[in-house]
Amino acid sequence: MKALKTMAIVALTMIGSAAFAQTKTDKIKVLGNCGMCKKRIESGLKDAAISSAVWDKDTKILTVSYDSSKITNDAIQQKVAGLGHDTPKNKAKDETYENLPGCCKYDRTGKTSKAH
Repeated sequence: MKALKTMAIVALTMIGSAAFAQTKTDKIKVLGNCGMCKKRIESGLKDAAISSAVWDKDTKILTVSYDSSKITNDAIQQKVAGLGHDTPKNKAKDETYENLPGCCKYDRTGKTSKAH
C-alpha cells in the first residue's frame, strides 16, 4: 500500500512538472540556400530545450518549438548564427560564414538569395 501511495505521488509530481513546461513555437527568418543548410540548421538545434526545428529552404523560415523556461528565442537565434546562418537578430561571424560550402553561401546584402 505504501509503495502504491509513493508511486501516485511521483506520478502526480511528474504531471505537475509537465503542466508548468512553457512550450512555445516561433517562426524565424534564417538565411540559407539548400538541403545542406537545412540539415546543418536542424541538426544544430538538437537540444533538450528544443522539441522541434524545421527549416523551409524555399521560404527561409525556421519553425521551432521549445521550452521557453529553458531557452529563449534570442538564444536560438544565437545558436543559428553560430552555425553560419544569419537571423533577424544575429548575424553569423564572417569567418563562420566563409567556412560554409559554396552552395550554402547566401546573399548577405538583404537581396533575394541565389536559387540552388
